[in-house]
Amino acid sequence: QVQLAESGGGLVQAGGSLRLSCAASGSIFNINAMSWYRRAPGKQRELVAAITSGSRTNYADSVKGRFTISKDNAKNTAYLQMNSLKPDDTAVYYCNTQGLLLSGADFGSWGQGTQVIVSS
Repeated sequence: QVQLAESGGGLVQAGGSLRLSCAASGSIFNINAMSWYRRAPGKQRELVAAITSGSRTNYADSVKGRFTISKDNAKNTAYLQMNSLKPDDTAVYYCNTQGLLLSGADFGSWGQGTQVIVSS
């Protein structure tokens, strides 16, 4: 019912920047929150950043000051601007969106993930 299209990943050198996008589509009434998670090989999935409908944000300590999450309500899209990238940022990044469908049911959806590789 709700699909998330993620884009923006790629290969970048340490110190570089990438901008990830997550566009939600489907029978969406409203989105309560959008967030970015990441999973590195051999490590647990972790929350990177989140933004609520009221634009409240939360960041993992490891990315504070370097990453910025934002959203475009009209496009049902969230962005993750990643600056000063480090090799430790290498991971598959997943978008998660939670909200309410037009039917009145709540939903939670995951994207397929976009790979970010930061070389030293």
